[in-house]
Amino acid sequence: MDPESCFKNIHQELIEGCKIFRSDSQMEIYKIYYKTMYNTAYRMVHHSAEAEDCMQEAFLKAFTKIGSYQNEVSFGAWLKRIVVNTCLDKMRQRKLEFAPDDKLPDKEDETAEIDCDENMSVECIKRCIEMLPESYRIIINLFLIEGYDHEEIADILHISNAASRTQLHRAKQKLGTLIKEKQKTFYNGSY
Repeated sequence: MDPESCFKNIHQELIEGCKIFRSDSQMEIYKIYYKTMYNTAYRMVHHSAEAEDCMQEAFLKAFTKIGSYQNEVSFGAWLKRIVVNTCLDKMRQRKLEFAPDDKLPDKEDETAEIDCDENMSVECIKRCIEMLPESYRIIINLFLIEGYDHEEIADILHISNAASRTQLHRAKQKLGTLIKEKQKTFYNGSY
């Protein structure tokens, strides 16, 4: 692919149909992306009805503003960004706040793994993530699950890169503590 050319989108014909407000193209795009976007919204807001609302609102925004889509990234990535921003807007309405630019106590490797027993189920780990305070859960989801880097997270959350790194570090520490507690419960036979 020529580095000067824009990103080639696999759904370009449907996107062009959406740009002229063809409802059949919009429905096809919706069918292709709704499950993925719902899952993204659910990981952000942690409530099924609110995730559904956020996803629907994000699709409406996307179809309304599809003329601004320029193929710089895949359509799915563009749409996911709208979903994430819509979820964050809803959460801000509930007064979600992120910590200020605190410094990390030490220079930590942001890719450090969370100590987890191999017998622990994915569902158990998901439950531990759900138990995190909302701001930590969002950072964990954006970084580890959605794959955003700190610069993107800082832009999305309107915080600095340093605050993003600090929040991720604290979220991983808290998640590690929750996982250890679950492991103790599991090995004591109470789980």
